[in-house]
Amino acid sequence: MKRIRYLNKLLAMALLCAVLAFGAVASAEGGIYDSDDLFTSRDLAQEADLSDATAITITDGADVTITEEGVYVISGTASNVTVRVEADSEAKIQLVLDGADITNDSAPCIYVVEADKVFVTISGDSSLSVTGAFASDSNVDAVIFSKSDLVLSGTGTLTISSSDNGISCKDDLKITGGSYAITAASKAIEANDSIRISDGTFTLIAGTDGLHAENSDDETLGYIYIGGGTFEINAGDDAIHALSVVQIDGGSIDITAAEGIEATYIQINGGALNIQATDDGINAAQKSSVYTATLEINDGEITVDMGSGDTDAIDSNGNIVINGGTIDVTGSSTFDYDGSAEYNGGTIIINGQQVDSIPNQMGMMGGFGGRGRRW
Repeated sequence: MKRIRYLNKLLAMALLCAVLAFGAVASAEGGIYDSDDLFTSRDLAQEADLSDATAITITDGADVTITEEGVYVISGTASNVTVRVEADSEAKIQLVLDGADITNDSAPCIYVVEADKVFVTISGDSSLSVTGAFASDSNVDAVIFSKSDLVLSGTGTLTISSSDNGISCKDDLKITGGSYAITAASKAIEANDSIRISDGTFTLIAGTDGLHAENSDDETLGYIYIGGGTFEINAGDDAIHALSVVQIDGGSIDITAAEGIEATYIQINGGALNIQATDDGINAAQKSSVYTATLEINDGEITVDMGSGDTDAIDSNGNIVINGGTIDVTGSSTFDYDGSAEYNGGTIIINGQQVDSIPNQMGMMGGFGGRGRRW
């Protein structure tokens, strides 16, 4: 009986994964994610309602603790100050940064311990930095560290400098506006469940990854959605890295990194991407068991310029599907895939020459369809 229950459990898990995988592929034609489902009207608002706001002026060494739902305007210049949110699990807190400049030695500048959702609205230009190693007993490692849903928006500029991570969210992180200049020794922006970006201007310099989403407990999560915005990402490892899905619907994205974009399922539906990489430009790697490793391009202007050596401009551990857009790749190894390739539309340019099929350098054989041709 134990063996039967065990086999039934395995069968149920397999069926669940199959249903999820089928659903992901089946919905891909219209986008795996619909932006209307990802953002609320309040997420998209770029200005806060200040009619009942509380004004807080920060001072050196005096932590600020927020426990009640409301809107709080933070301003002033101070060192070794943490704005700490520790409210009811149903509370919605809005922090408006209006000329707030904080420099800390070893603690986050903003730390969300508990709330239902925290909005950080950039009103006036502000700067947050942590200059030394984060305290080893604090279990936090980012200038803005949130254990709850976090939304960033606004019309101003936020400058972040970190000895570790820039922004870290253990739930869903949304960014809908504002300008962000982040320099981080590790990741510039990271989240467990998702990173969702509808707009904004981003200059990210990261020792490891620029954008990183990964959930070790749920392989359907750990995804990145980009619907718009302007990005300049310089990363020591991956510019954009997700466990499950990276979906790009729009935006202007300039990348200089070891690897440009990596996820299990990468879907590009629009935007302008310019990638310079020394490893793989775009890599659909089998990281989540819920999806088949796939790169799907439906639209957009994509330029990939590879460094010399054993590098691939476009690499898939599974499949490649190109339905539209313009893909212009330069390098000694341009396409590499382990599964199948479908070329249904769009323009492919390889080392300056337009082609009518997708070549494959898998195993250094070269050529598409066994023709032994190397692009």
